[in-house]
Amino acid sequence: MSFHQMIPTHNQSTISEFFLLGFQLQHRSRIILFTTLLLVYIMTLTGNLLIIILVSATQYLRSPMYFFLSQLSSCDIILTTSIIPNLLRITLHNGIPMSVSQCIAQLNFFCFPSVTECLLLTIMSYDRYVAVCKPLHYVTIMNFPFCLSLVVFSWILGFLLALIVSILLSNLTFCNPKYIDHLFCDLVPLVQLSCSDTTVLQIVIYLIGVPETVIETVFIISTYVCIFCAVHRISSTTGRHKAFSTCSSHLAVVCTYYGTVTAIYIFPSRESSSGINKIVSLIYTVVTPLLNPVIYSLKNQEIKTAIKKLLNKKKMLVI
Repeated sequence: MSFHQMIPTHNQSTISEFFLLGFQLQHRSRIILFTTLLLVYIMTLTGNLLIIILVSATQYLRSPMYFFLSQLSSCDIILTTSIIPNLLRITLHNGIPMSVSQCIAQLNFFCFPSVTECLLLTIMSYDRYVAVCKPLHYVTIMNFPFCLSLVVFSWILGFLLALIVSILLSNLTFCNPKYIDHLFCDLVPLVQLSCSDTTVLQIVIYLIGVPETVIETVFIISTYVCIFCAVHRISSTTGRHKAFSTCSSHLAVVCTYYGTVTAIYIFPSRESSSGINKIVSLIYTVVTPLLNPVIYSLKNQEIKTAIKKLLNKKKMLVI
């Protein structure tokens, strides 16, 4: 049965649950996608937990950069856990029903780490700026109390902004058709299904989202302009490479994260390209949380060394 055949044509009526459609695949394709998602989820949890354990257990990784990285991994675990387990059910059954409250709860646990991750990436760009442009003052500026206050602020602000949106959504009434042609309960589909006045909600989202996005983007670009200028002033090629290598992992993560966010929310596809929207959303919610630990593990020598030492310790225990 096609998506259009499932949508009722009678007059709208208030609903208490939605039906998430997912990809609507044939049985064999569903099994392949289910297996792939499960493997990616396991690797994502393993990679991000490994980063958190390494930063906590390794003395020379207890620096601001790795402290922020462990917080980034925590965000990725929450984000991917809010999406993939439910997406596995959707894939296996070719769609599942979800109550309105469950849908809003999923959106909340998706928005909360997403906002926090954007803030953490902004903080990490400042950390790299101080490391490259003000190396002599790095220890003084990026002291632990300051770093801790930045992280706590990020988590609290992410939680509050997501909570505000969730509360406003919970006051809306939703009507037929109840089918959401998406992978999870995202904000745009929920607003489109509401038969209440969403003006206040849209104004609040605009007032929250636009300034935050603009400030973060401008700040990150500004810090990297300063970093590139500082690196360019270094006379030796070895010195340039060493200075830029401290930022390359963060820059790769920023480009991946903001690239997918821009594709989804800043320049969204039209309704006729819902399949493209799903694929981009899949990259953002499933692939990106896996890439973060991979990028840092491959491009960071200190992380590689810590992993080798951890593996050697396990071998010694086995012997």
